[in-house]
Formats: sequence, structure tokens, C-alpha cells
Amino acid sequence: MSIGNSPEDERPFEDDREEVRPSIGRALQQARIAAGLTVDDVSNATRVRIAIVHAIEADDFTPCGGDVYARGHIRTLAKAVHLDPAPLLAQYDADHGGRPAPTPAAPLFEAERIRPERRGPNWTAAMVAAIVAVVGFVGFTAFKGDDGGKTQVAEGSTPTTGKTSSPTPKADKPKETTPAPSDSAIAAAPQDKVTVQVSADDGKSWISAKDHNGRLLFDGLLQQGESKTFQDNEKINLVLGDAGAIQLYVNGKKIDDDWAPGAVERLTYTKGDPQVG
Repeated sequence: MSIGNSPEDERPFEDDREEVRPSIGRALQQARIAAGLTVDDVSNATRVRIAIVHAIEADDFTPCGGDVYARGHIRTLAKAVHLDPAPLLAQYDADHGGRPAPTPAAPLFEAERIRPERRGPNWTAAMVAAIVAVVGFVGFTAFKGDDGGKTQVAEGSTPTTGKTSSPTPKADKPKETTPAPSDSAIAAAPQDKVTVQVSADDGKSWISAKDHNGRLLFDGLLQQGESKTFQDNEKINLVLGDAGAIQLYVNGKKIDDDWAPGAVERLTYTKGDPQVG
């Protein structure tokens, strides 16, 4: 007779009380209902289209256009319904193979480190200086007199009598004209590269930028008023999560496309643009 537990007693203990974690869409839907919000309210507050909100609450992330935008929509919707987005994003990454680490932009693509082009002599300034010198010389010789005790009078001055005379005011030199500033801070972008500036003028938007090799230059949320500049030798590939909030400048020229608020746009620009590639 043995003393101790039977083999049945040595089986692993199974906890039947483990709660089933709700899906991402179900958690967002429950939080929205608890907050007293409709799908229209959430769409208006986040600028995420109604169809996408419905799809996400049904755990269908296909209309988002990829993992980057799916994660962005999850974060935006969670904040709108007062829900912590971190657990939902971790759950999404676990279900979809994790989020790839973004590659920082190399110094080659930083607009601030671009070597300025060598410029030739400023002939306009030289011509203006020469004209000023000629005008001053002609004015001086035209009004110069040899009348003895009188003070020589330069152009625009009044003669005075007496032993002392007031200083002769100098003739005003014509101001040099400077060219008007361009519409963009990147108007002087080199012609052998493609330069794209993305500005969130009308609201925040999730954006992604890649170079011609497919390397990720930026992946994140651009807040209202912020801007990013990207440059490559051949082309820049963009994805705009909310194109209606974005203003683009390509190779120093403003892109006037009228994108609808909340529209997702995929764009490619090359050295010969502005025009969608």
C-alpha cells in the first residue's frame, strides 16, 4: 500500500475561470456604446470614414489599407471612446506578426544637410551699384560751382550763407530689389533629386514615406501644423491616411489636388514632377 497522491491527483490544475479576452473590434464597440457615442459621432470626431469604423468594429482591417493605417485607426478610435490604445495595439501586433521597426531617415534625405548648389556672381547687384555710382557722379558734376565764398551745393540741398554751413545730406541710393520668396521653403531643391514636403495644414494625418528602394523614411502621425521633408535620387512613395488635411510641395511647387477629408491616397513623385507618378 503506497502513501501519497494518486496519478489523477498529479494532473496539471486547469483554471476554468480564465476570461476570454474580447477582440479589438468588440472592445472598441463596447467602449463606444458605454461612452454614449454613435458611429457617426466617432467618425466626425476622428475623421475616420464610417465604413472603416464599421469594418474595424467587425474585426475587418482590410479597408484600412495596411498594418500602418490599421494601427493608426485603432489608436485614434481608442482615444475617441476613452480607451487605452496600448493593449489593443499589442493585441493587433500579436495577431498580425508584430510591427516592423521603422528605419530612421539617412542624412542623405535630410533637406538641411543638402549641399547648396554653387552660384555664379551676382551680376544684378553689380549693375545696380554701377548705376548708382554713375548717377551720383553726374549729379555731383552738374551742380558743382566755382562761386568762391558760397558753399558748393550737392543735388537736393539748399545753399547757406555765412562762415559755417550745415552738412550736405547724402543722396538716397536706390534700394536693391530682392526676389520675392517662393511659395515653398524647398523651392531651391536640386534638379537632380526629387524633394517632397508634407505639411499638415488642416489637421493631423498618418503618413508613410519610402525611397525608391522601398526603405521606410517615416511612419507616424503628423500633427496639425507639423511638416516633414523627404528627398531621394529617383522617387518618393507616399501614403496619406487623411489626404484632405495635407498640403504637398513637390520640387518647390505646390500640389493643388482637392482631396476629400479622410481620403487615403497613395502617391509617387519623381524628379520630373509635380504630377502624380
